[in-house]
Amino acid sequence: MKLSELPTSLYHSIKLALKPIKAFNEATKERIPVVVSLTTIPSRIKTLHITIRSLLNQEVLPEKIVLWLNDSYKDNIPSKLEKLLGNIFEIRFSPYTFSHRKLIHSIENFPDKVIITCDDDLIYHPSSLKMLYQEHLKNPNVVIGNRCRRITYDENHNPLPYLQWPFAEKTVFGEKWLTPVGAFLVLYPPDILHKNVHDINLFNKLSPKADDLWFKMMTLLNNNLSIKAEHEPPEPIPIIGTQKNSLKKVNKKLDYNRVQWLQLCEYFKLNI
Repeated sequence: MKLSELPTSLYHSIKLALKPIKAFNEATKERIPVVVSLTTIPSRIKTLHITIRSLLNQEVLPEKIVLWLNDSYKDNIPSKLEKLLGNIFEIRFSPYTFSHRKLIHSIENFPDKVIITCDDDLIYHPSSLKMLYQEHLKNPNVVIGNRCRRITYDENHNPLPYLQWPFAEKTVFGEKWLTPVGAFLVLYPPDILHKNVHDINLFNKLSPKADDLWFKMMTLLNNNLSIKAEHEPPEPIPIIGTQKNSLKKVNKKLDYNRVQWLQLCEYFKLNI
């Protein structure tokens, strides 16, 4: 987290934490037919209620917000999370710890639903779900991300280092290499991903630390595309104390995202 982000993060975290649960107006808000799905890691479990509150504080509410926790939390749910449980927010359990569970379990449990994934360390602007769903209504048969990178190759068709994959300002019609960045919300329509999406042994072998790239490959294998949202909400706000342990840091430092993408392409024989 940048030093300049601290006051904003602190202000919005306290504001959300102090808001009475009944003030989220669950009964009076418009609902949209989506399921929001996420998971977390142990270092973020104590602040996760802030992210959930930001999702309950949206201008429109989803049908469900499902948090996938490891089985070890069955009798150990933090009270600040437990107090938020209700008709919309629920906690389900998984024997796994990999980040891919934020989507694969919800696909299994809600196969006919639009699923929006989010991260566990951010405060989302109240307009976020509404704006992304409006993008889906205009483009119902693609994966949509608020923030996307463009996978980029050298003259020998080898992927460039991850930090040389530029952020996309807009989608070029029919382009293949746009990949959504999970932290900024990603929308998946039903049946958009290849059936191999659930192959745990395979993604643990090929992309154990890059769930976004696994889901991107599953999109391509199913002959579908990803696009960047034309209109995106204000950028989500990082929550103080959540950035110490991050897949993003590991992937960038070791350029592991590029390595994992190369492994995926070689295994699935994806032509560049």
